[in-house]
Amino acid sequence: EVQLVEFGGGLVQPGGSLRLSCAASGFPFKNYHMRWVRQAPGEELEWVAGIGSDGGDATYTDSVKGRFTISRDNTKSALYLQMNNLKPEDTATYYCALGPTRGQGTQVIVSS
Repeated sequence: EVQLVEFGGGLVQPGGSLRLSCAASGFPFKNYHMRWVRQAPGEELEWVAGIGSDGGDATYTDSVKGRFTISRDNTKSALYLQMNNLKPEDTATYYCALGPTRGQGTQVIVSS
């Protein structure tokens, strides 16, 4: 059974940083492209970033380019999202995703 567990969210001031982590299990993590997606209150799910199975081919939605960095450690079956220079519009629940499967999410609130 695929399991994805996200953690690392919290309340941060604008301009601050957070590092999200996702622990994956139940599938051969190293073989799969992974994504981070987010959902703001009252909004639709939004793709944030993706990364190839070998850690290459990182891609980002325009609004986070230059501020967020996606990475992975295949030895730990872990996915990461380093978020810098956070803005109030980054407030959302963040999920790591394997295809349509997501974890329970971790909430990020950017507010002064």
